[in-house]
Amino acid sequence: MSTRELLSAPPSVVAVGASLLSEGMRAQGVDVTDVQWAPPADGTSEPLSRVVADPRRARANATAVERMMAAGAELIDVRPAHEAVGLERGHFLHAGPPIEWERMSGPLRGAMIGAVLFEGLARTPEEAEAELARGTFTFEPCHHRGAVGPMAGVVSSSMWMFELTDPASGRRSWCSLNEGLGKVLRYGAYEESVITRLRWMTEVLGPILRDGVRATGSIDIMAIIAQMVQMGDEGHNRNRAGTLMFMRDVLPAVVESGASPADVAEVVRFIGGNDHFFLNLGMPACKLLTSAGAGVPGSSVVTVMARNGTDFGIQTSGTGDQWFTGPANTPEGLFLGDFGPQDANPDIGDSAITETAGIGGFVMATAPAIVRFVGGEVPDALEATRLMYQITTAENPRFGVPILSFRGAPTGIDVAKVVETGVLPQINTGMAGRLAGVGQVGAGLVNPPAECFEGAIAALAEQAEDPVRIA
Repeated sequence: MSTRELLSAPPSVVAVGASLLSEGMRAQGVDVTDVQWAPPADGTSEPLSRVVADPRRARANATAVERMMAAGAELIDVRPAHEAVGLERGHFLHAGPPIEWERMSGPLRGAMIGAVLFEGLARTPEEAEAELARGTFTFEPCHHRGAVGPMAGVVSSSMWMFELTDPASGRRSWCSLNEGLGKVLRYGAYEESVITRLRWMTEVLGPILRDGVRATGSIDIMAIIAQMVQMGDEGHNRNRAGTLMFMRDVLPAVVESGASPADVAEVVRFIGGNDHFFLNLGMPACKLLTSAGAGVPGSSVVTVMARNGTDFGIQTSGTGDQWFTGPANTPEGLFLGDFGPQDANPDIGDSAITETAGIGGFVMATAPAIVRFVGGEVPDALEATRLMYQITTAENPRFGVPILSFRGAPTGIDVAKVVETGVLPQINTGMAGRLAGVGQVGAGLVNPPAECFEGAIAALAEQAEDPVRIA
């Protein structure tokens, strides 16, 4: 562009840092794009430089993201956990990175107590808690078995799970069935109504869905996600369209399953009255997507983000199954009833796999109604999506954002870009009560701790290859 053209064309400004300048220019009708940026944290400059200079990184990141965007996810079965993932009686799965009983948060402890009661391994909550503290039972992260769990994410051997597969690779992933909202196990509640619902899900809901899915044949969950993103869902805290599309696909076979009309009606009422039911299908679909990008040497792309209510952990493509953790932050948002910030537990759940895959908080712009559930204003949702393009490697055209002219969802979080810019991934999430047994207290927005990404950068730097020097 010539000097004359530059001076005569309407100005378009990119502003970095404080908002005072951009606000002043906007008041004068100037088109301004704000870019969030902060200097890298102390001690990260050298490892960040090594990672950025790694000659493998660009190609490795492109490979990881290409594999992610090519992955499929089809629902093929619904089975008890002891069949699906080989879960033994008395061994439990939970959300987030590994953690010991002594460090577990209130909601995770509550969910563990409830699962022990559900399995009949204790008669009272006090007995269950004592046995858990004694080490009678064992537990491990859902991710260690290729599964994901919302909120506390606790799964026991008798609970039923969705089973999804990537038809291209044959890889599989699993997630428990969604219980609904309020007083539920995944939020740490374990009162009798919670256990009664879990028994109904085991005796009625699971078997009817199994028969319906097997009769229907595989259901393309990734295709449903692509459609729901264009219909006002972002796939984490808004799943209304996804739930209805799933019902459309499976309902005919459910009606013809041979189950009693009363049981079928109750199943339909349960799913239809729970807009979040599809979340437990979207999560393992996203797990298949991110798992496809794992294991690429030199890649700084994030493949897992997960929280256990105490720690937030991430994994990257180039560092395999190694966890990088930091203290989980507490979400900020809207509260139910008389609950307030003092009642909220720090961030919890494997559901951040949705953001890891490029939906959820990364496509809030496609679901402006989400602000009524998690707080903020409609422009905040749009800005959140625009900001995520700064820390990602690619745009996934499969998840087109209508309000951005169907621009592909920001996909492939790059640890190096996060550390370099100081921009942290945006997650929208439910909030569990900090005390065991309370249940859900609200929903809101949260970011991971920077320590996760700084730890990952240090590990990637140790593995980095020196750039080729031309004499």
